[in-house]
Amino acid sequence: MSNYLIKNANIVNEGKIFNADVLIRNKRIERIDNNIQVDFAVEEIDAEGLYLLPGVIDDQVHFREPGLTHKANIYTESKAAVAGGVTSFMEMPNTIPPAFTHDLLEEKYTTASQTSLANYSFYLGTSNNNLEEIKKLNDRKNDICGLKIFMGSSTGNLLVNDPLVLDNVFSTCEVLIATHCEEESIIRANYEKLKAEKPNLEASDHPVIRNEENCFESSFKAIQFAKKHDARLHILHITTEKELQLFGNMLPLEEKKITAEVCVHHLHFSADDYAEKSYLIKCNPAIKAAFNRDAIWQALLDDRLDVIATDHAPHLLSEKGFERNAAGKLVQLKDATYEHAHAGLPLIQHSLQLMLHYVKEGKISLEKVVEKMSHAVARCFQIKERGFIREGYFADLVLVDLNKNYKISPENILYKCGWSPLEEFVFPATIEKTFINGNLIYGNGVFNESIKGERLKFERNA
Repeated sequence: MSNYLIKNANIVNEGKIFNADVLIRNKRIERIDNNIQVDFAVEEIDAEGLYLLPGVIDDQVHFREPGLTHKANIYTESKAAVAGGVTSFMEMPNTIPPAFTHDLLEEKYTTASQTSLANYSFYLGTSNNNLEEIKKLNDRKNDICGLKIFMGSSTGNLLVNDPLVLDNVFSTCEVLIATHCEEESIIRANYEKLKAEKPNLEASDHPVIRNEENCFESSFKAIQFAKKHDARLHILHITTEKELQLFGNMLPLEEKKITAEVCVHHLHFSADDYAEKSYLIKCNPAIKAAFNRDAIWQALLDDRLDVIATDHAPHLLSEKGFERNAAGKLVQLKDATYEHAHAGLPLIQHSLQLMLHYVKEGKISLEKVVEKMSHAVARCFQIKERGFIREGYFADLVLVDLNKNYKISPENILYKCGWSPLEEFVFPATIEKTFINGNLIYGNGVFNESIKGERLKFERNA
């Protein structure tokens, strides 16, 4: 373990940008000041002209381990995350087997402790018959990020849309409940209707099948359950203008009982992109018409939407109905079909850079990006001593060059699946270094894999 002195950094933290030095010692930020001098050994880093941000905390990822490791695993995806400035992640329970019990959950924590380069937490999954396991969460409030309910867009016991089961869960669970809100009955009806009219469906049909009404009805239902039982609800990946009427900005984030997340792909893509990207951008909930994207941006900026995440969900190219040609370009397979193209996008390596692109475009401020990707996530989940550049906090930090372009290519993609929906995109910013728990884990393309991330802790007893 080394100590570091970051000199002359442009620090972005809690709504301000200022120049200072940062001393990192024993995993933590020991001092933030000008012209820091020390009488012990440190590795000095010249950050002149660079920007120091708190590490990104991604509250929704799918790293596929166990059971789906042909697509991804905790090691490969955490490595991609670190290269993208993501220092902590919260991973979903839809693995094989699903994480419906605390024993299965602890197996994932053990794997992460041995292989994850980033800090980690895992959601307990909700099934139709694991209420006793859910009750155990109430005694583990500070150890686990939350409970995940798939209210739509899932199969088997992962799909929970029985009102009696949902009522029991919302009345029982005392920790944060994160929901994927889509109404399965509406999806099925839309699919059957469109399929009767058009036997060979296309990627552009996805937002017709998984439409605005489907999302609104499910989000409205979740909020009704949460209000009935005064539960802590966090609705994931909002995609529609209509849903935005369900969320407010009158309270500070810490006082909100109902919060919402937006994902980077729903801020970037619209239904117009299916013509070029096809099944590469098929995801649930669907990328929809551009007016929804515009409304989501406005709600993000005025704080009706609270955090930015990725819903990182890797699949093999063949599972998306694509392959690479001899020139390395992504091309759709001739036999690709709507039904067989998997839903989900790999995004975690490039989420921060994508938002920095929008900073350059004048769409959002750098301070707001840090708020929504770091501060607000820490506040929303009550993460202990992370998400801010504060003395005494863990040194989860990212050093970025806002004047150095970075182009995504197959050669620099670190996802196990080996592709990105953003290939050939040129970002105006580069991730130079990523510190996790005070350790330089990524610097100028080089990883230190000898040190692993740590389990996130939460402060929920008050």
